[in-house]
Amino acid sequence: MICFQSFSGAGCFVLWVVERGRIINGFLSKERITAGPGYNRWLVPPAALAVHLCIGQAYAFSVFNEPMTRLIGINEPAPGDWGLPLLGWIFSIAIVFLGLSAAIFGTWVERSGPRKTMFVSACCFGGGFLVSALGVWTHQIWLLYLGYGVLGGIGLGLGYISPVGTLIRWFPDRRGMATGLAIMGFGGGALIGSPLAVGLMNFYSTDNSVGVAPTFITMGIVYFISMCLGAFVVRVPPEGWQPEGYTPPTEQSSMITRHSVHVRDAHRTPQFWFLWIILCFNVTAGIGVLGQAAVMIQETFGGAITAAAAAGFVGLLSIFNMAGRIVWSSTSDYIGRKATYFIFFGLGTALYALVPLFGSGIGSVFLFVLAFGIIMSMYGGGFATIPSYLADIFGTRYVGAIHGRLLTAWAVAGVLGPVLVNYLREFQIDAGVAAQDAYNITMFIMAGLLVVGFICNLLVKPVDPKFHMDEGESAAKEEKPSPRPSGRTAGSEA
Repeated sequence: MICFQSFSGAGCFVLWVVERGRIINGFLSKERITAGPGYNRWLVPPAALAVHLCIGQAYAFSVFNEPMTRLIGINEPAPGDWGLPLLGWIFSIAIVFLGLSAAIFGTWVERSGPRKTMFVSACCFGGGFLVSALGVWTHQIWLLYLGYGVLGGIGLGLGYISPVGTLIRWFPDRRGMATGLAIMGFGGGALIGSPLAVGLMNFYSTDNSVGVAPTFITMGIVYFISMCLGAFVVRVPPEGWQPEGYTPPTEQSSMITRHSVHVRDAHRTPQFWFLWIILCFNVTAGIGVLGQAAVMIQETFGGAITAAAAAGFVGLLSIFNMAGRIVWSSTSDYIGRKATYFIFFGLGTALYALVPLFGSGIGSVFLFVLAFGIIMSMYGGGFATIPSYLADIFGTRYVGAIHGRLLTAWAVAGVLGPVLVNYLREFQIDAGVAAQDAYNITMFIMAGLLVVGFICNLLVKPVDPKFHMDEGESAAKEEKPSPRPSGRTAGSEA
């Protein structure tokens, strides 16, 4: 009798869990968040920003590295403490899984909608902090690799691409501005995450702890709540919705298509690979400099630049990076995406070629800083403008999934950029080149990469009509067709 009661109780609990899961799944579903009449589309960018400001913390993760080298020694590293090379893999793993998750789950993101994706992103990113806290407490480095690296990286990838397609559909008249507002948050997340992490570690630190574990827990909870708020606010437009008074442009003359290309076909077009190279080389030219900026300016100008001034230089580059995401992407709404990238590659090539002259040549700190500030603005602008470029070329229906696959270019650039800057510098110094001249060859190589990007951008043309989908194809090619009747009403799904 007791066994029967226990079995019955367990069965009821399982049924309760299943029922609650169905309710939650229904609440998060794409159909549930189709906007009704009168919904203000300007609520969507803040919802996206709530997610991107959180996941942008990834750029500030390095503030944890030094404290984690003395978890045992507290005041200074002790035997058994982790070294910086070991800790550096946490961020690298996170970026790898950002690119992988964006590419692998892009189609699921389009199918599931932004609310469910943002919620899953919040669970992964916030949960990654909690698993990492356990790793700090137990001093198991693999838990940090799993927590912030794998789980956090998946949260980064899903959170990065989740609002893109939705914003583009809400703002067909201002695609660049809308995506720039959100992706600006990713660039600016470090400006919030860095001081927040330092302040929390100072608050939680004691004579027996550097305060990293409770900081991870606090930040994980805060970021989870903030990202969920964004998920619950976001809505998708009804099928066929357009802003009042908006007239779609003529596609062939403006490079903006009114058709869609399926995500399965996008990589079969030369346009996809031209845009892949464009993103990869634009990011390569910026990310290596961003990671080595403090050392670069100090070595270029010798003792004239203090450590504090070099840190200020890094902060200034971050501001240019963040501002460029909204300024350049908004500009692209007026001059076009192709023209915007021509500026990136043309002006960028000239600036990289002139940097050696500004630095070791005439020794102008002002021109050196200004050049790299503009370069960093175009680095950020490239990230913010590429989703709209994809929507212009491939249409809006699968832009989120296509964007996810294109982000593999970011993963490649994340390796290529630092290798070019760091290893070429070391090679130059080993060959007897003075430290202030050790970056000159790298700058000329970066300029060469941007020339290649310029050529690829020149070759981008409208997609061959044979890749365009009609409405019948659109329904037939879905990876997981909806079980509902095909005669659904307009506006039931975005």
